[in-house]
Amino acid sequence: QVQLVESGGGLVQPGGSLRLSCAASGRIFSLGAMGWYRQAPGKQRELVAAVTSGGSTNYADSVKGRFTISRDNAKNTVALQLNSLKPEDTAVYYCNADAITYVSSTRYSSDNYWGQGTQVTVSS
Repeated sequence: QVQLVESGGGLVQPGGSLRLSCAASGRIFSLGAMGWYRQAPGKQRELVAAVTSGGSTNYADSVKGRFTISRDNAKNTVALQLNSLKPEDTAVYYCNADAITYVSSTRYSSDNYWGQGTQVTVSS
């Protein structure tokens, strides 16, 4: 009922920057917390950064000071600015969102949604 479409991944050299974007669409009544997770080969998926609908943010210790999350509530989008990238940032990055959707004119559903992922590779 909600589609999350990511863009902006790619190959970048150490020290470089990327900007990831995620757009939510569907029968959205409201979006709650939105965030970015990542999963490197052989590792568990981990939270990178999250932002509430009110703008409060939370970051993994490994990315504090280098990554910045932002959202546009009017456009149902969330972005992640990745600066000072390191090889250990290499992973598939996934957009995530809590959403309340319309089931009918009088019914709503609350669920959590994932995007399809976008690859970020940091290598020289």
